[in-house]
Amino acid sequence: MNFRNLASTVISVIGMLVFKQKVHAQESFAKNEISTASELRTMYDIKELPRYRPATSMRQVSSYDRTGMNDDGFSGIYSFVRRLPDSSLILFDAEGPGVINRIWTPTPTDDSLDFFIDDSTRAAFTIMYSDLFSGKVYPFIFPVCNNQLGGYYCYLPIAFSKRCIVRLRAKHTQFYQIGYRKFEQASKVKSFSLNFHQKERVALDSLAMCWSKRGKATGDFINAKYGGKIRAITKKVRLRPGYAETLLHVASGGRIVGIELSPASAFEGNYKDADLLITWDDEPKPAVNVPVADFFGYAFGRSSMQSLLVGTDGQVNYCYFPMPFDKSASIKLLRRTGSSETSLEVSATIYLSDEPRRKDMEGRFYANWNHDEEVERHKPHVFLEHNGSGHYVGTVMQARGLNAGMTGFFEGDDSTVVDGEMTIHGTGSEDYFNGGWYAMIDRWDGPYSLPLSGSLDYTLPFSRTGGYRLFLSDKIPFGKSIHHSIEHGPERNEARGEYTSVAFFYSDMPPQASEVPGLSSTTVNLPDTMVVYPQLLTFSTINDVTTRRKWMYNTGGHSIVFIAEGESGVRIDLREIGEGEYKLFLDYTMTPQGATFSLWQRQTPLTGWVDSYSGDTLRRELAHFANVTITRFDKTVTIRFRGKEQRKEVFLNRLLLVRNETGD
Repeated sequence: MNFRNLASTVISVIGMLVFKQKVHAQESFAKNEISTASELRTMYDIKELPRYRPATSMRQVSSYDRTGMNDDGFSGIYSFVRRLPDSSLILFDAEGPGVINRIWTPTPTDDSLDFFIDDSTRAAFTIMYSDLFSGKVYPFIFPVCNNQLGGYYCYLPIAFSKRCIVRLRAKHTQFYQIGYRKFEQASKVKSFSLNFHQKERVALDSLAMCWSKRGKATGDFINAKYGGKIRAITKKVRLRPGYAETLLHVASGGRIVGIELSPASAFEGNYKDADLLITWDDEPKPAVNVPVADFFGYAFGRSSMQSLLVGTDGQVNYCYFPMPFDKSASIKLLRRTGSSETSLEVSATIYLSDEPRRKDMEGRFYANWNHDEEVERHKPHVFLEHNGSGHYVGTVMQARGLNAGMTGFFEGDDSTVVDGEMTIHGTGSEDYFNGGWYAMIDRWDGPYSLPLSGSLDYTLPFSRTGGYRLFLSDKIPFGKSIHHSIEHGPERNEARGEYTSVAFFYSDMPPQASEVPGLSSTTVNLPDTMVVYPQLLTFSTINDVTTRRKWMYNTGGHSIVFIAEGESGVRIDLREIGEGEYKLFLDYTMTPQGATFSLWQRQTPLTGWVDSYSGDTLRRELAHFANVTITRFDKTVTIRFRGKEQRKEVFLNRLLLVRNETGD
């Protein structure tokens, strides 16, 4: 037998073995009954996260604009599957067996939702749309169903064996997404009922307890999930520039069930020069080669994320993704050169189980890091493009607009193509992370962590934000390939932006094109031009000042009208702006009600008195007013007013600061 024939025979044998393993896994999965209790367990029993879900697919019905434009729910044109003769709306209609895993909207109403389960003529239950998320109606309880960051989400699984229809008794609705899993026809599914039995109640209580726990003291999460079968291996290392330190090397099968690194502050800063490298089974490339800060969900160099499975708790970076391997595992920290000559003192604890990977049922853990210094025009930012089989379980993303101003790049939709078919299409970037309505107070306006999703940051002056999302019950299986991406900008991927992402997934194959971190691609870039919008303005009033807000399409955001009585003013907080010298520009509108104003920094006047009166409404766009110095102790400017009679208003659109490197 020649070499070519021998190689062909070996490949055929390996292919048959892999096929038999997958068939065995599929048969094993099909024997288990799918129920509310079993689906709830997938969201807190993380030991099963590496396990394949064969013969299933994740899909989503949503209000995305089918023309590729940005009407993803504003008008309601695409916000239903079909309209009934009585004008009520069908939001969802799927043949079974299947299960709804997630319902999301930023625009719930008090209209009724009817859920038809296996019977298209009689509703199994009816609930007010807003009560899916209010926590007032059992079993739709907090925190499984919640409302934060402008988005309302429900992760209570609703299983059906034959068919599920969701009808909204209203003539109009806006944004929504319903994610669901389809099972093969032979699957055994116990359909959802509001009458929870003991198993469902125990599973729901366990999930609520797991998600409600605040803080992750060292080992608590591990002990709760794995008992006493886990070894904790602790090592202290000094990370020197240009060197790698081994935290763990194992030459037999097992699984990593926890990684903790401290202090978290050691990895903060604008130079993300420490990388986490994890290698399985002597593969030629690391399964994980990601800056520590990005892996643990730092926001532009500062610790931020506190998700269920990965993030930062106090001074401890933690990761509890189960990571099974066959014969060997290596975990290292690498400190790259070029940013600092100092060493970092780091302590690491690795939690290790001797249970090896179940090859026919589980994938290996991988992380795909991707950085676009400027996302290519007309192409999305790619979270993961991968050939092989497995499932997708998480995204961490940071994004920054390259043009000063509003974060319009965050209008982009996510899209998922599995095995050549688009199965999921979103309605906006903050929507993907279970949020809604960026740049609005108490919505998507700053960092906030939830068990499966959250905002890493939102800073209008820097035109940047970030988010994360874990996929547990809704992990996305792929048999041959997956392409998971997100747009930049409302239409045609035209907004300029810098994007960095980490994609977490399990697979039988390592990532084919994971980028290797470098100094330029891991430096946090700060803009020279910053725009301060009134809609998220923090200010204190002096004497008698009232306000009125107005939406202005030509500025990209809200404007604010200060109505001043006599000698008064507002002190504007600029703590988001870094220290330095800046040229300060004002964008304001002159009106027939315009008052006189001047600009100060504490007790020092920066300008003389300026009259904002005009017989006609006249916008003064970005007029240079003064130079200001922002220091650690001086991070404010004050606008003082002289209001009198009918001229009491100062109409402010924006402030703009341009860093003055030369100091002139």
